[in-house]
Amino acid sequence: MYNTLLGINTSMSFVIGSPCVGCKDTKCVEVCPVDCFYEGPDMLVINPDECIDCALCEPECPVDAIWSDDELPPEQIPFIEINTRMADIWPNITETKEPMAHASPYSLEEAIVIGEKHVEDEEQ
Repeated sequence: MYNTLLGINTSMSFVIGSPCVGCKDTKCVEVCPVDCFYEGPDMLVINPDECIDCALCEPECPVDAIWSDDELPPEQIPFIEINTRMADIWPNITETKEPMAHASPYSLEEAIVIGEKHVEDEEQ
């Protein structure tokens, strides 16, 4: 579903949320049959226009940072816009790399601020 207020697609199959920020474990990307993952400096995002809702990535994430849109916790909602916008800008990733950390060093609030800063930086 296209949200005219935000100017983005808010209908997502899967969303990467706050546990990925600062961790950026890439085990999920190798199982994706359509290569819909994109890599930022400190997190991954899923392109909602490319994701086919196969659910192969969700159990691969060791930090439980991937949710289906119908199971997305309310506090992770800001990551819908972060995933959608940054997937159009960041490069595609299809191979596993070393994670930055074994878990995100950031609180939920800090991770949201970092993600929203990426979006703001690209709008300028």
